[in-house]
Amino acid sequence: MSTIPGFTFDTAAVNGQQIAFARGGSGPPLMVLHGFPQTHMMWHAVAPRLAAHFTVIAPDLRGYGASSKPQGTENYSFREMAADQLGLMQHLGFDQFHLVGHDRGGRTAHRLALDAPKAVQTLTVMDIVPTHLLLNDLTRHVAKAYYHWFFLAQPRPFPETLIAHDPDAYFVSCLLGWGAAKITDFAPEALAAYRTAWRDPDTIRGMCEDYRAALAFDFDHDAADLDRRITCPALVMWGADGAMGRAYDVAATWADRLSDITPAPMPGGHFFVDQHPDETSAALLAFLRP
Repeated sequence: MSTIPGFTFDTAAVNGQQIAFARGGSGPPLMVLHGFPQTHMMWHAVAPRLAAHFTVIAPDLRGYGASSKPQGTENYSFREMAADQLGLMQHLGFDQFHLVGHDRGGRTAHRLALDAPKAVQTLTVMDIVPTHLLLNDLTRHVAKAYYHWFFLAQPRPFPETLIAHDPDAYFVSCLLGWGAAKITDFAPEALAAYRTAWRDPDTIRGMCEDYRAALAFDFDHDAADLDRRITCPALVMWGADGAMGRAYDVAATWADRLSDITPAPMPGGHFFVDQHPDETSAALLAFLRP
């Protein structure tokens, strides 16, 4: 199993799942969560820089990478994914930690901060607007760019069958589809890890279940929490050339949900972590180590 340079790789039994994770560095605990259709390897260029100051934990979300892929849409809500990551940090002896999430990892991080606010010292969300807002106020431009939310959420096994015909073609189209990315923006070692993961039929199923759960469960969970605001310091990052950056004032979409926002537009598109690791690392460290 390839992992982040200088990091160890292990699994832990938490919340009824086996969660795979990379660990490196020393200092205050910092968890970084990847998004779709990636694995913890999306942090390969950033995590070592963070590890100079923090104990960095980079897991694979359930349904992704080397982590468990349970059956049933109900097992893929962000609430369940967040419980995995809270359980992992508690298993490792960290009761409070900094939390960073990109894409689906950002949505998991937002839910974790809602469900366990005392555990989250700071929250960073990357290139997302709130799930409830995106679905409730869907525009035609966002629907066109984010069609995959609705394709992947179709009943099993329809999307799984189509994707399995050529998973590389489908998932590479996702990497290149949300603004300003080229295949050369992704390191060969990261692409190799992603291909290994997404060629697994169980991973394809797990990723589809993630998106099914957004419509079946996460929307309602978020609707119940619309009057709640997360009070810890929060960094809101987005790719200035990506679909979210073009469609929204991203920081403003979080104003009713986060009470202490630092906005950070980044060069590049949705995958600015891969495209601009130097700028990403600098922005994170400026926020985490003021």
